[in-house]
Amino acid sequence: MKYSLRRIILPITFLLLTYGFWVSPDFKEISAGVAIFLFGMLSLEEGFRAFTGGMLEKILRRTTNRLWKSFSFGVMATTIMQSSSLVSVITISFLSAGLIGLAEGIGIVFGSNLGTTTGAWLVAGFGLKVKISAYAMPMLVFGMILIFQPSKKLKGAGYILAGLGFLFLGVHFMKEGFDAFKDTLDLAEYAIEGLPGLLLYALIGIVATVIMQSSHATLVLIITALAAQQLSYENALALAIGSNIGTTITAIIGSISSNEQGKRLAGAHLIFNLSTGFIAIAFIHQFMLMVDVLCAWVGIAADDFALKLAMFHTLFNLVGIMVMLPLIGRLVDFLEKNIKAEQNKTVKPKYLTDSALEFTGTAIEALRKETTRIYHNSCDIIAQGLSMTTQSIFSTVPLDDVIKRHNTVIDYDVDAAYVEKIKGLYGDIIIFSGKVSVENEAVEKLARIQSANKKIIMALKDTKHLQKNISNYMGSDNGYIKDEYNNLRKRIARVLRRLNRLDTEQQSGASVLSFDALKVRLQEESSILHKRLERLIRANHISPEMGISLMKDAIYADEIVGDLIEIGSSLFYCDETDEVEAEHLIALDDDEIDEIIESGVSK
Repeated sequence: MKYSLRRIILPITFLLLTYGFWVSPDFKEISAGVAIFLFGMLSLEEGFRAFTGGMLEKILRRTTNRLWKSFSFGVMATTIMQSSSLVSVITISFLSAGLIGLAEGIGIVFGSNLGTTTGAWLVAGFGLKVKISAYAMPMLVFGMILIFQPSKKLKGAGYILAGLGFLFLGVHFMKEGFDAFKDTLDLAEYAIEGLPGLLLYALIGIVATVIMQSSHATLVLIITALAAQQLSYENALALAIGSNIGTTITAIIGSISSNEQGKRLAGAHLIFNLSTGFIAIAFIHQFMLMVDVLCAWVGIAADDFALKLAMFHTLFNLVGIMVMLPLIGRLVDFLEKNIKAEQNKTVKPKYLTDSALEFTGTAIEALRKETTRIYHNSCDIIAQGLSMTTQSIFSTVPLDDVIKRHNTVIDYDVDAAYVEKIKGLYGDIIIFSGKVSVENEAVEKLARIQSANKKIIMALKDTKHLQKNISNYMGSDNGYIKDEYNNLRKRIARVLRRLNRLDTEQQSGASVLSFDALKVRLQEESSILHKRLERLIRANHISPEMGISLMKDAIYADEIVGDLIEIGSSLFYCDETDEVEAEHLIALDDDEIDEIIESGVSK
């Protein structure tokens, strides 16, 4: 869809521009103004991207746990960045990575639509009344100096300054171009009144926004043309409605590479803007009357059509939001019902999308969530490899009773389960990790996630080795060896249960340091097991062959337990705060744990 649309639009655009250049030299100045303005938008977006390596992610997490907060974030972010497109890309990226829910994402989109109206106010109230090209020059000079600095933040600030400079310069050229253009051709002569004009110019606004990929650019073009009296007021309103609908194409294109959540958000954006556009068209005369009343109330002159257009743009977006906000719950249900996740027989990645790669923070979180999926799948494989189920292990039933209930061997192919549930996802994670643009503060997080994936594979391999003898001795007539293998199963099941609790309780303040206590306890149990094993062999309760098998399998069990603890420590708490980072730094390593155990034994 994305490329076929471009193949149609690009040649038409070139033909129209070429014809315009041939007809009028003033059209060149208008077109150059639009081009400079769009380049300014790109520079502005590039600049703000430099500040999305952590700060924006943290702000977004903390400001989207309520609908009104996500709505406010959309308003403020778009007002500051002057780019609803960038806000849409960020929102789709966070939604695809599972950092925010669909309702919160819709709230951001609604807020973004209101925030984008500030651009019309700035241009109509400031850009047309002041010679802003004078402000553009120093911004461009200082911006370019900063762009060539090695610091990423300075580069970002440089792009923001240069972007603002190009925006101002673009507005200046458009204004000058339309002022000169009216001497050769009066476009206002082509004004169409009534419903036909409303629909036609709304369609033109949609097409213009689709071509330029920026409703800001379309609005600035409308405002400068209106100020130069090249457009009638009513036709300008219709163009503004069309630009509002056309801007959804950015979200639709951005969602093509995302998962079903990104597509649902793009669908919500389209539904909202279409509904808002229909409301504005259906009640255009009421809106015009309301604009006149409000403008008279705030002191805007009756013939200042540029500011009246800005008022109209804000007003119909605000009305659309007021209509749609109470319907967000129903909108979410509708989108989830009609845009469903792809059903595949093989396990496919859920969070590893191109949109999640837009920002380092969302890429890391996507990897963590996908690795968590692998971990949950591996828990099921480990449990069934030990002839148990995760349902019984994660229950509140005492583990001794769980072991007694699962006293028969489950015929389970660990290799086949690994191929079906783990191998493909693991390969996708490796490929995705190679695409992540890792920054200094994210290196440690990525390393822990990669380590967790390796530990999962190692735990599954050890489970396969352990499975054979567990299956052999579960039904043994020798009660001693049977009890010892049940103890191995119990040790692993205890860790799985404990990690499941920590996983589900991670939002309630469970500490990374609790893993140290778990490590120490399990190491103590391992030491006790080896002493008990020696006594069993000396007392002839088990044969030397049984003892050798048990010793080897105890090592496998120790490795599984150690890997599971490392997975939990790396995976469940790798993303949040500086406190967690500090806890990872002071967490005990294996040598320190051995020292603690030895000192405890000696006492």
